[in-house]
Amino acid sequence: MSLSSVQSTLSTLKSCQTDVGGCMDMVSDVALGIVEAQGTADCPALNKLEEMMLECSRLDIEINCFVESVDEMTAQVRHEPPDAMVKLKDSVRNRYNELMAGVSDVDLQRHSKVVAFKDSVSKFYNQASQTPTENAEDLDEDIAVTQSQTNFICPLTQVEMVNPVRNKKCQHYYDQEAVLEMIQRRHRNKKKFRCPKVGCGNTDVQQSDLELDLVMRRMIQNQKRQSGKS
Repeated sequence: MSLSSVQSTLSTLKSCQTDVGGCMDMVSDVALGIVEAQGTADCPALNKLEEMMLECSRLDIEINCFVESVDEMTAQVRHEPPDAMVKLKDSVRNRYNELMAGVSDVDLQRHSKVVAFKDSVSKFYNQASQTPTENAEDLDEDIAVTQSQTNFICPLTQVEMVNPVRNKKCQHYYDQEAVLEMIQRRHRNKKKFRCPKVGCGNTDVQQSDLELDLVMRRMIQNQKRQSGKS
């Protein structure tokens, strides 16, 4: 076994991890569809989807622990004699078991996409179940807030977003494809990417700052459907 083959295997594993994240987004999107169709945030189907999210959470954590154990152990043997590689497999296994022993059910629940799943379901249900019982003053205020928050136009492309992502630092939205392309282009030129929203002081937007907003995406999709009917 060579270090190059180990790194190649890790690269493949990390690609699988990306697929796991995409699967979790799909499960969350299905959950929002159930809330929209059934008008409830508490049903057996949603509970089953939450179980699926937790299973994906465990898989994602397992991959992280394995990658971490491999990185740690290969770093130790990198400058040692070649015969040290013989013990690499056992060393990685032992370190992996140590890391996984510290993983609890609470850690699964704290996975960012599991948290986002629950928040999205709750947020979407609350929006869908709102009734026009507020007085006119409150309603006008709600409309103003909604209009200020629900801007479907990407500040980069100036067209309606397809996959809106929210910047966790400044709370602004961009289309996923456009912002990732811009970040990568700026980084290739050794430059930082500044939030394009007028007046925003966020001068260094990182890919890790962005999270897909499934509720916003469904709102955009619903608006398109409504526009098609009218």
